[in-house]
Amino acid sequence: MKKTLIALALVAAGAVAAPAFAQDVNPAAGWFVNGNVGRTSVDKDRYNGHDTGYALNGGYRWGVTPWAAIGAEVGYNDLGNIHAKNFFNNDRVVDRRKSELHGWTAGINGKFNIDPQWYISARTGLYAWKGHGTSNDDLVRRNLDKTSWYAGVGVGYDFSNNWSLGLNYDHYDAKKDNLDLTTNMTSVSLEYRF
Repeated sequence: MKKTLIALALVAAGAVAAPAFAQDVNPAAGWFVNGNVGRTSVDKDRYNGHDTGYALNGGYRWGVTPWAAIGAEVGYNDLGNIHAKNFFNNDRVVDRRKSELHGWTAGINGKFNIDPQWYISARTGLYAWKGHGTSNDDLVRRNLDKTSWYAGVGVGYDFSNNWSLGLNYDHYDAKKDNLDLTTNMTSVSLEYRF
């Protein structure tokens, strides 16, 4: 019985120390915040164009190896506004207002070093979005919201254990009631880890 208690105590101590050890092993582990700014693009039905979008994220990563860290993230984004086009001559339609798409994200992310400074990243999760626009069936402007998904990849450079700069490509799925505002964003990101 005494040996069992000692073994359980050692396992518990190891479980508590493992995250702290992993953080020392991988500098990407720990709390982080990042911001992205870039070009959004929509190429769906009557919406076909580009704008500027941004995203803010924060979360925590656990170092699983010296070259890999996996974590959870939450964030907010605004993916810009695109004018609707007429199917026949590519002119603007009667509705002069632009589409809108913004929402909250919650998901998982990973950062994988390919050498001490360069890394690749990946992320995916749920996207709770709100959008406004006209569908293909009519010119009635709709205000929609739904929970869907997002996913992205990136590559970047760690300037120190705390700062990195990256280039990302993200896809945000946003479809409901014959209105497709699905948007892609190519962006530059700046991340701070603490």
